[in-house]
Amino acid sequence: MNTLNLIESFSEFAKFKNIDRPTMMSILEEVFRTMIRKKFDDDSNFDVIINPDNGDLEIWRNREIVDDESEDIWDHDKIPLSDAQKIEPDFEVGEEVSEQVKLEDFGRRAVLMARQTLIQRVKDLERDNLYQKYKDMVGEIIAGEVYQVWGRETLVLDQEENELSLPKPEQIPKDRYRKGDTIRAVVHRVDVLNGAPKIILSRAAPAFLERLMEQEVPEIADGLITIKNIVREPGERAKVAVESYDDRIDPVGACVGMKGSRIHAVVRELENENIDIINYTDNLELYIQRALSPARISTMKINEQTGRVSVFLKPDQVSLAIGRGGANIKLASRLVGMEIDVFREADSYEEDITLEEFSDEIEQWIIDELKKIGLDTGRAVLAVNKADIVRRTELEEENVEEVFRVIQAEFDGEDEAETPAAEPATDESTEEKE
Repeated sequence: MNTLNLIESFSEFAKFKNIDRPTMMSILEEVFRTMIRKKFDDDSNFDVIINPDNGDLEIWRNREIVDDESEDIWDHDKIPLSDAQKIEPDFEVGEEVSEQVKLEDFGRRAVLMARQTLIQRVKDLERDNLYQKYKDMVGEIIAGEVYQVWGRETLVLDQEENELSLPKPEQIPKDRYRKGDTIRAVVHRVDVLNGAPKIILSRAAPAFLERLMEQEVPEIADGLITIKNIVREPGERAKVAVESYDDRIDPVGACVGMKGSRIHAVVRELENENIDIINYTDNLELYIQRALSPARISTMKINEQTGRVSVFLKPDQVSLAIGRGGANIKLASRLVGMEIDVFREADSYEEDITLEEFSDEIEQWIIDELKKIGLDTGRAVLAVNKADIVRRTELEEENVEEVFRVIQAEFDGEDEAETPAAEPATDESTEEKE
């Protein structure tokens, strides 16, 4: 490969990879100086002149002429007089000789290796640039085109055709993609695998919802409203705590928009995820009440040392507090940063039975699982949907069915015992009627 082809091929490759001219020149010179050091041990007395526009490369070796009998003739920057006069007969001791070194003088193998080194240096530079670019973009939304859909991840191309990864766990469960689709996601993190950066996108991260709200709510972008916390069950439900720095602005109303216009745009992007906007407050009790919305709490007991909250609700509010699949109580717990236990307030006219009294028929580990989610009495269990209990505990469906059967049988037996039996008609009563 001659000099022209080597320089031109590299220049085209560098331009394709968007490498700027100064960087390209620096890479070229460094590679050629590496070749010089391998052949001559030192490159300090060499000049490398490169013109990538027309593919010119000139390498000049500069040496000082010394007498043939001098001890310095073996120095890298010295040349004996006799050798110098072979280049130019008029040379004398003390003068400097500049001799051009051809690329072919390095040998074919060295030239091919230089070409490979050039390409590898550009690839390394490209990887570094990609890493730095997306490292600074973590938490920002980008748009990309779906290039390939696999079982565990979706490959996305950005505008510069860099490959980005959207793993299955970072997708909204309802997301369905085809090649060529345009999608939006947040830059979640940048990993380095085998020296190459891997950009991980996410549509399930709270940051994605936060960026979407910033785009739809000008007050958030302007800093008048701040998002204090976001928790999500992607595609199902989310809770967002917001606070206004301007007393004239209602943070919840501003985020929702006129007739829900602002929040609806976000909901559509998140595959109809149900979003609760909550007004943040430093009053922990009030904050917990708002977090458990739409359920209405009767009373609560907060233990800040253990980080647990016991809330007591009317029977018809228990399922609202727990939510579908236990999502509402899970999100509320994460939002306030405390574990919330829900207890059912027994009606005054109803008698209840603690779960411990069923220990002869229900295994203790099952009772412990139920108590973990705030169900410590028979009527509290019966007030909750069976499917919700399965989702919120380690219990299997058959375990829950058996629990319901045992508890229901107990209450049915009590109801029958309390119902007075109809007294048979007596002779006396018959006579009175007559």
